[in-house]
Amino acid sequence: MTAPSPLPGRLADFVQGMNAAVSAGADETRAVRACEALLQELVAHDDWLPEDCSRPHPVHYQQYLLHRDPADRYSVVSFVWGPGQRTPVHDHCTWGVIGMLRGAEYSRAYARENGRLVPSAIEERIEPGQTTCVSPSIGDIHLVRNAFDDRVSISIHVYGTDIGKQSRHVYDPDTGAVKSFVSGYANA
Repeated sequence: MTAPSPLPGRLADFVQGMNAAVSAGADETRAVRACEALLQELVAHDDWLPEDCSRPHPVHYQQYLLHRDPADRYSVVSFVWGPGQRTPVHDHCTWGVIGMLRGAEYSRAYARENGRLVPSAIEERIEPGQTTCVSPSIGDIHLVRNAFDDRVSISIHVYGTDIGKQSRHVYDPDTGAVKSFVSGYANA
């Protein structure tokens, strides 16, 4: 008899921890802190992500649903970045914790000033095992890109809702135009 595969176990442990955190009725700050600690443990290991949730697309990044809480209290998603791929400037309209599993990514925050979006002078880079957070209360508008032009990067995102059906926004920082969108998932 072979030992059980560690692939579902790590994710199952993470989901169990998230369920406990959100069931405790934590406010956003406590939920994000709990999620960040759990996600740091999850992305410290690169032996659990199913292969079918780690495939890049040649043109745009992929967003694979890994777990959706039945009550929509949170969702867990793998973002697979092909070489040089990036998002538009966008928001989430909920809290989120991002953990780097493979490769690296850059995130540039944007702030609203006098009706315009102004990019941060600093572009944050996250490496495997590291996490970062977003939320409407701490800063929710950013552009994210693969740090590499020659390889795939994968990050794991946890959001305080089912992000695949959440109405969000993309922004044109030059014109100030705002467009609503719903991202969906590559595998759902």
